[in-house]
Amino acid sequence: MVDRDELKKYCHSYLSVDNFKDYGPNGLQIEGTSRINKIISGVSANLDLIECAIEEKADAIFVHHGIFWDNEAKTITGARRRKIALLLNHNINLFGYHLPLDDHPDVGNNVELGKILGIKNMQPVKDSLLWQGELKSNLSDFLKLIEEKLDRAPQIFGRQEGAIKKIAWCTGGAQGFIDDAISLNVDLYLSGEVSEKTPAAAKENNITFISAGHHATERYGVQALCKHLCAKFKLQHQYIEVENSV
Repeated sequence: MVDRDELKKYCHSYLSVDNFKDYGPNGLQIEGTSRINKIISGVSANLDLIECAIEEKADAIFVHHGIFWDNEAKTITGARRRKIALLLNHNINLFGYHLPLDDHPDVGNNVELGKILGIKNMQPVKDSLLWQGELKSNLSDFLKLIEEKLDRAPQIFGRQEGAIKKIAWCTGGAQGFIDDAISLNVDLYLSGEVSEKTPAAAKENNITFISAGHHATERYGVQALCKHLCAKFKLQHQYIEVENSV
């Protein structure tokens, strides 16, 4: 068991929150009980996740996508009101970590996805959220691996076959970084989503672009973070998967 404020302070430091300019608050978003023993993790603070956490009698929920975002209305109405009310009524803390969790070198979404996909010599790209590394695979086998590990078939654009030796990736909605990936002279760039212009950029620069799912690529950082917290503070932890096809 750990004091809520101690856990908040530790996560703030461990995830280097102050190093990131984000478009939503990182840290404790909804305050609940002051003593935390059981934590639930999930990708997003959806109603389904909150209801599952209530059933599991959790003291805190950790997510990558929280409730509050700079580009959304500041009113607490509708579905947002219902979620916040449930958290307050059941005295459950909600912690959300966005960009700091994407980029963390030990428990981040990028490094955890790289481990799952067998990428070697992983390293962050300086002054970027991109990561890069090496593979010894052909495209066909790598696509099969992605489908097996992420439990969904990825979308593929640009170069459709050949060896994959150098790869860049960034989880979630990072398809806009494709030009940065191209400048790294990679064979393949992987992210979660795809935009209208992305297929042409991949084709015209003779690289492969893979859209492997926003939710699917960002399952792993929050789990790794909570496992780390369990080891540090002797907490109980359960990850809950809320199906999301995007």
